[in-house]
Amino acid sequence: MTKFTIFLLIITSCYNFCVIAQILEDENCETLQSEIHITKDEYDEVGHIKRTCSGDILVTKCEGFCTSQVQPSVITATGFAKECYCCRESYLKERLVILNQCYDADGIKLMSDEDGVMEIKLREPAECKCIKCGNFSR
Repeated sequence: MTKFTIFLLIITSCYNFCVIAQILEDENCETLQSEIHITKDEYDEVGHIKRTCSGDILVTKCEGFCTSQVQPSVITATGFAKECYCCRESYLKERLVILNQCYDADGIKLMSDEDGVMEIKLREPAECKCIKCGNFSR
């Protein structure tokens, strides 16, 4: 190999490494806490509302930004290679949530231990990261 070829390979390697390092530093995808209000209706066997329960609960959500890029390409039909990444859940966890504000169909607050609370299952992100956009196999 000539000195020029070796020099060019070193520059190309350094450029690729530096670009990848810069991309990783620019990403900011986090798992954050957020308070939401949930309302759930329960129906009897003929479809009438038996009770409505609600509550404010803390849940996790994915928020942030990920690096995406478009670059010229002689291989693709459009002439551009696209790499898009989205901040989304990489793993979901399931947990039980108690809704403690329950009312009957007439709007009267239910106070008994049995009807005054409702337990529901909720799935929320346990971990968030930058995932290739359009990859919904998770």
